[in-house]
Amino acid sequence: MDKQSNKAWLYLMPAILFLGVFMVYPLIDVFIYSLEEGYNSASQTSFGVGAYNFSYVLHDPYFLQAVKNTFILVIITVPVSTGLALLISVGLASIKPLRELYQTVFFLPYVTNTLAVGLVFMILFKKTPYTDGLINLIINFFGGSSIDFIDGPYWAKMLVLCVYTVWVVMPFKILILTSALASVNQDYYNAARVDGTSKLRIFTKITLPMISPMLFYLIITGFIGAFKAYSDAVALFGTNLNAAEMNTIVGYVYDMLYGTGGGYPSYASSAAIILFAIVLTITCINLIVSKKHVHYSR
Repeated sequence: MDKQSNKAWLYLMPAILFLGVFMVYPLIDVFIYSLEEGYNSASQTSFGVGAYNFSYVLHDPYFLQAVKNTFILVIITVPVSTGLALLISVGLASIKPLRELYQTVFFLPYVTNTLAVGLVFMILFKKTPYTDGLINLIINFFGGSSIDFIDGPYWAKMLVLCVYTVWVVMPFKILILTSALASVNQDYYNAARVDGTSKLRIFTKITLPMISPMLFYLIITGFIGAFKAYSDAVALFGTNLNAAEMNTIVGYVYDMLYGTGGGYPSYASSAAIILFAIVLTITCINLIVSKKHVHYSR
């Protein structure tokens, strides 16, 4: 047993070293930076240790705006994208002719460059001297007035960001859920049909419980991914997200490090720790909820 244990630890050593160097050490380093008050990156010195950096970040209007944007993005995009992906996956599972073709079409946005998709959305929504954009043309056709979705009101910009985010993340969820639906034992469905069970009851009592582990996985990763959103906003509104009032928490961290007003690693580290605490809290809540609502087959 001792030799086998030593051999197992030897096999695990590369992964442990990788996680230690690229995950554990940076996390500890960020935590240390967050407590160093008045840190000077040039001289590598600070004048004290305390919680001032957290206080500054939590009172910074730009950070509060970023938190607001991020939470709105999370609350809207995670349930909407997961629900739409589930509906589309169920539809694909019930289609036999050309099923592989439809699956490929729905998966294409996932392998498309994020910035390229952002440019397409700008063409659809952005008003220019030559055109108001395809979406505004449709709105005008039905008698509505044009809206500046990129440089206009806050709610219009947030709507575009949410739609864009849902569009980007949904293909991966469709792929996972389609695979999950295909793995459900058909005997359950056959037995339910013999008993004359309705399709809705089959879906709620058989399909959902059987694919609940995959749904839970997508919800967890969806929350984490939405809290880390940054490139989506940049693709639509450019790099000056503070001016557009569309910054996210990750964008705030980046601005504190490398933006025009950057060079403050202590503030950036404090914001990163706050983001870590938020994501960890929501993940723990989801884990607690999953114990009652997730069915793991044995």
